[in-house]
Amino acid sequence: MRVSLTAPSAPEDRCPLSHAAPQAGTAPNGCPVSPQAAEFDPFENAYQLDPAEALRWSRDQEPVFYSPKLGYWVVSRYADVKAIFRDNRIFSPSIALEKITPVSQAAQDTLKRYGYAMHRTLVNEDEPAHMERRRALMKSFELEELAHHEPMVRRLTRAYLDRLIDQGEADLVDEMLWEIPLTVALHFLGVPEEDMDTLREYSIAHTVNTWGRPSPEEQVAVADSVGRFWQYAGKVLEKMRQDPSGHGWMKYAIRRQRELPEVVTDSYLHSMMMAGIVAAHETTAHASANMLRLLLESREVWEDVCANPSLIPNAVEECLRLSGSVAAWRRIATADAWIGDTFIPKGAKLLIVSASANHDERHFENPDVLDIYRDNTTDHLTFGYGSHQCMGKNLARMEMRIFLEEFTRRLPHMELAPDQTFTFVPNTSFRGPEHLWVRWDPSRNPERHDASLLERERHFPLGAPNRQDAEREVRVTEVIAEAEDVVRLVLEDPRGRPLPRWSPGAHIDVLIGDYVRKYSLCGDPNDEHRLQVAVRRESPGRGGSRHIHDSIKAGMPLRMRGPRNHFRLDERADRYLLIAGGIGITPIIAMADRLKALGRDYAIHYCGRSRQSMALLSRLVRDHGERLQLYPASEGRRLDLPTLVAGHGNALIYACGPGRLLDQLAELTRTYPGALHVEHFTATAEALDPRREHTFEVVLEDSELTVPVAADQTVLQALRAVGVDVPSDCEEGLCGTCEVAVVDGDVDHRDRVLTDAERADNRRMMTCCSRARSGRLVLGL
Repeated sequence: MRVSLTAPSAPEDRCPLSHAAPQAGTAPNGCPVSPQAAEFDPFENAYQLDPAEALRWSRDQEPVFYSPKLGYWVVSRYADVKAIFRDNRIFSPSIALEKITPVSQAAQDTLKRYGYAMHRTLVNEDEPAHMERRRALMKSFELEELAHHEPMVRRLTRAYLDRLIDQGEADLVDEMLWEIPLTVALHFLGVPEEDMDTLREYSIAHTVNTWGRPSPEEQVAVADSVGRFWQYAGKVLEKMRQDPSGHGWMKYAIRRQRELPEVVTDSYLHSMMMAGIVAAHETTAHASANMLRLLLESREVWEDVCANPSLIPNAVEECLRLSGSVAAWRRIATADAWIGDTFIPKGAKLLIVSASANHDERHFENPDVLDIYRDNTTDHLTFGYGSHQCMGKNLARMEMRIFLEEFTRRLPHMELAPDQTFTFVPNTSFRGPEHLWVRWDPSRNPERHDASLLERERHFPLGAPNRQDAEREVRVTEVIAEAEDVVRLVLEDPRGRPLPRWSPGAHIDVLIGDYVRKYSLCGDPNDEHRLQVAVRRESPGRGGSRHIHDSIKAGMPLRMRGPRNHFRLDERADRYLLIAGGIGITPIIAMADRLKALGRDYAIHYCGRSRQSMALLSRLVRDHGERLQLYPASEGRRLDLPTLVAGHGNALIYACGPGRLLDQLAELTRTYPGALHVEHFTATAEALDPRREHTFEVVLEDSELTVPVAADQTVLQALRAVGVDVPSDCEEGLCGTCEVAVVDGDVDHRDRVLTDAERADNRRMMTCCSRARSGRLVLGL
């Protein structure tokens, strides 16, 4: 994907759709549009019910197209949408709050009567004003500040649940999910209690006014509500000016105005007061309703969450991806540009559909499936990306997690009421059901039999979910003696459900008490019901492998995370050298199986103490005999690595084994950049010692933020503290999950992921362990 500026060219050179039928429709640049593009209308049922499904044809055939009915270019693929979010100068957000339906004169007159003068806000403001204000007002959104709101959110949630717990049925939107996020939003802003009820009445009109398609008659009624909302918000703001002390974002903004009057202006405060209520309220209310609907429609997933509350953060994030409350945003091109292969002229308006991007199979595997164990669910674009990413995302996450934790604990038997039709307020951008009816049998409420349930609560760290919490239970169905001090475990789902698909090089984390051990998968990737790992007894280890060997029997449960693949096989080469030492054969055999199936040229070189200690040997001989070279030390056979590497030609080298083997290979392949691929399972990084470290700062190029990193703090920790989402897994420099792009600066690399050549190139770093050699790094975030 590319987004780039371009010099003006002749109209015929600008059209990427010359293949389309001319009679279908015409874009402003004279380009004929396809029949599907000509028919697209986001206000029709297909888009309103499921934006991602309505644009499936676009993701597959025409990822950027002009919609004559809407008057916008529509963008549907993940990479394109993210690139547009990233570049807020070429693609200005200035039209984000523009009325998508032209406003009638009568409605304009109505707004004027109320003195309505909505100004730019953080959502639709260009640089440099946007980032100046964002930096000035960001403190209230930092994790430490947001933590103050958690007790209030929990108290409200419990109070509303108490009201309906014995009813047996409820419309969760009307009776709970609409009210709580609005109350939280008003508390977050610092609105006085006596004004909350009045502001509640006006909130929904703003959404219809901006993103909907009201009739001329409806526009006047909507404008009247919006005008009243504007006037009353101004009165409440003036009341807060009288005493801006205490918690509350608007109170903090008033205090900041005294320090920065030219940045935080009066008109800006009034606009943010009104926009902040809508932004913090409706999106969270809709997202919560979408989440509960999705989970209750997927009963097995709901029961997994009920049984294992540690899954809640990842479940919330996956629901935000699969059916988020923000379906689309709008941008306007400030210069001629290209989005992929499509020319976009200066002045063109764009509808960038994040709901479609979140279902793009080019980025998410099985994107239409609700998978609460999904490895990259936090990559979703529901919160946007870059400098205009939603500031309130972590407040929304907190609310949704508490809702889900309370419901799964107190009403695990709740189900969707049958035969209900879900309806949505018609608009292009925000979506959630207007009603969500559920039912349950009050006699089965767990708290009737266990009153202590009411006192329990689970606190989740604020911010993006930790991948380490997405644990699933599996059952050991076989324990097979594979070699001397090596056993092979066969794992299945306890309910017989399919397990996740995986690819060669993937591993799972097995959790044994407080220990976590990574084991490469060595079975058949096409067997969707079984995962297999081989475990060597490590006598000098920390006890995990000894426990497996001594205690794990067929029929016993285990907890696992993954699969995850940080040792992925590049299938595009002509030749491959596969090198394994000891138990390192486990990912290598899966790669060999795949290469054989693809008909590639490969050779396996396998070292071990003795044939008796070499795992998977019989299968290797059976399936790869002609390609296999064995080096049992007990027979005096030694692998001549220098000779092997010198003769590798253009082969890719994949290796797994003891550190000394991998270190020697790294040295031998120093002059062959890109040839060697290895996987480590032991880290070398030590805990940070602030006496030996120095402070520095990281500048985030896409977000336009500068974040200080303390001497006792990792870059990953510093980014999370200010609400920047960076996925992570091992946090030991082994897996590569927390990798970010380096734009400028000298990195002190401390990981075991990058090759020497990649370190010298200095274009990537692992934020969990690596640091700056000097005072500043610029990162592509």
